[in-house]
Amino acid sequence: MTGMRMLGPLGGGPAGPKDPELDLDDPETNFNAMLKIRGDISGKDFIFAFPGVAWAMVPGDGNTRVFKTFGIGAGRIEEVPEGWRIYSREVLYFMDPDTGAILEDWSNPFLGGRKVEVFHIANDPVNGVFSREGSSVLSPPYPYIAYGDDIVFRWDFFIHRPAAMSRKDYPVYSSGDMDMHAELWGIRGRRSDVLNPDITSGACTMSWGRVAHWLPFMEMGNSPGEMVFHSQCVKLLGGVTELPRYVLDYTEKHFPKYLEAPTEWNGPQMTSQAGEFKRMIDARAGKAED
Repeated sequence: MTGMRMLGPLGGGPAGPKDPELDLDDPETNFNAMLKIRGDISGKDFIFAFPGVAWAMVPGDGNTRVFKTFGIGAGRIEEVPEGWRIYSREVLYFMDPDTGAILEDWSNPFLGGRKVEVFHIANDPVNGVFSREGSSVLSPPYPYIAYGDDIVFRWDFFIHRPAAMSRKDYPVYSSGDMDMHAELWGIRGRRSDVLNPDITSGACTMSWGRVAHWLPFMEMGNSPGEMVFHSQCVKLLGGVTELPRYVLDYTEKHFPKYLEAPTEWNGPQMTSQAGEFKRMIDARAGKAED
């Protein structure tokens, strides 16, 4: 089953009748609804803000809230014969867990308080294709729940691929030779926005969870433990001026291009934090790129 329809009271059971105006079990209807909620079908830029937290889970040693986080994602979608392209880039800042100050360095409590340089996540580009045909997570129909005016789509990404940094060559920064992590998204919008022909970009809130190895800058190597990220995201319908002032000021100074979507298409590309960190470390060590 593609989705779960709960158009009436929850007590009425897990499945309800088809929506006569918006049949989200129909792949094309499902596809178009997600695009209007997640992006802007007019081709204009859209921007998301995602505040959250990052925890460290260490076997036998408990759970520690190590950072507050704040992310910005700028994107644009464009219709092409096979579906829709998404042009995007994203930056995520690591912040003091109590004050929320954006960090430049951090005293790692798991290394006896040793100070390490913070490397914020800055992925550019993060481009892909929402294909009408196919079996990937980005191809419709998307799993969903609909209830009243609420529609929630779900994307689950489970990644298992060679790591950007091997244990042999980067023992301080690499957790292992394979990158194994999960990213879990809930994408919530309004049925009324989807049905309104005058709206090209519906209101959208998202939840994002990530379970992954240690961040390379933490210098944890392959010590036992995992990182868990949890963020709540919102599409800023009023644009970047709706960002918190100090976050906007910091971004304009240090990462200004992340306030706009990319304009060039060079095929699907998914820049990773680990890959960017590797390039920085290699450059400092005077290594040639592969």
